[in-house]
Amino acid sequence: MRLLQMVFVFGLMVGQTAAADDANWPQFRGPGARGVAADIGRTAVWSATEHVAWSRDIAGRGWSSPIVWGDRVFLTTAVSFGEIEEAKKGLYFGGERKDRPDAEHVWLVVCLDLNTGDVLWEKEVHRGVPEKGLHIKNSYASESPVTDGERVYAYIGNVGLFCLDMAGNLLWDRRWPPVPTQAEWGTAASPTLHGGRIYIVNDNQAQSFLEAIECRSGSTAWRVERDEKSNWATPFVWENAQRTELVTPGSRFTRAYDLEGNELWRLAGASSITIGTPYAAHGLLYVSSGYILDKKKPVWAIRPGASGDITLKENETSNASIAWCQKMGAPYNPTTLVYGDLLYVLLDRGLLACYDANSGEVVYDPQRLGGANAYTSSPWAYDGQVFCLDEYGVTTVVKAGRKFEVLRSNPLGEDDMAMASPAISGRKLLIRTLSKVYCIE
Repeated sequence: MRLLQMVFVFGLMVGQTAAADDANWPQFRGPGARGVAADIGRTAVWSATEHVAWSRDIAGRGWSSPIVWGDRVFLTTAVSFGEIEEAKKGLYFGGERKDRPDAEHVWLVVCLDLNTGDVLWEKEVHRGVPEKGLHIKNSYASESPVTDGERVYAYIGNVGLFCLDMAGNLLWDRRWPPVPTQAEWGTAASPTLHGGRIYIVNDNQAQSFLEAIECRSGSTAWRVERDEKSNWATPFVWENAQRTELVTPGSRFTRAYDLEGNELWRLAGASSITIGTPYAAHGLLYVSSGYILDKKKPVWAIRPGASGDITLKENETSNASIAWCQKMGAPYNPTTLVYGDLLYVLLDRGLLACYDANSGEVVYDPQRLGGANAYTSSPWAYDGQVFCLDEYGVTTVVKAGRKFEVLRSNPLGEDDMAMASPAISGRKLLIRTLSKVYCIE
């Protein structure tokens, strides 16, 4: 038994440490929610015209990240029939728009050809006036879809969950009553998919919940209420050496559940706003929460097998369940990135820090990337390089490793805006901006 368990752990660690080499990018941040692609010699240089295989205008506004299965790209958007206030790059405070708009909107799931950018189909899944207001930098289509290769699942907060086949036919849908979010900032947490079920976390100001839904029927497998207010973090299914856990970050507690909705462990100490997505590497689970105005901005590395309350004491940075913690290390909007043996933290105001992924030791303190001081997209990595996309559409390329070194800067155009995290398929990099999807190859 011990030998088999060791073999399993070794295989799991190799699988988590190595980059995904599949051409599919089926969810937010790709396989394992890692943001890491295989090292196959992709281009690291581009502009609005250089190394652009194609670009496609996308109607409306949506910050859902594109996903890829086979030769198809899927994304969502919300098209308004009235005027929309321009999104402001770099804005943090004062962007609340608590009054709902008067104009009718149409919500679309869009499918593009990966090789040409042609629109293969678009499906209207909802039409109406939005029920709630929205932060000026958010959109009414910010949750990324997810696919299992047979169906596409598009979750749109305060509207519903829509299941389509790969040809764009609606198979089923689920609706929930609209709920208020903190300061009416809107929703953004994407769903996750595992074992024939799709998992939805809806943390809001009224009644937060976690729901497991059967992929084929759309029926509820189980639902648990959550003692949380608004959060924007996508859940993560952690398949570790001991069991499979559903990890849900939250401002009160990060909680892990088994696949029937029973709580396994909880962890307090997050900042007051939680956005980053958990993921696993090197046999550890990485969780972060870093609202910019808080004095708590932890990055945790958690061991498998935890149970009960695993919260660190005030003077602790580790315990039996937590391998290490950097209590002031986390970013606000971006998710952290483990590439090789290093963990990279992209701070929202244009700084990059680096830690040892296994020990949590500082490799280098926050270093200035240059250019704009506004980052919302999560970083990604391949071919020995870390990529950081700012809200102005400029990607700063940093050499991976223990020494901070900026290699280049790749602009996409001064008039565009970027907040979605990219997708990668084969040699293609897909970057969604406010108005377009670019395919870099």
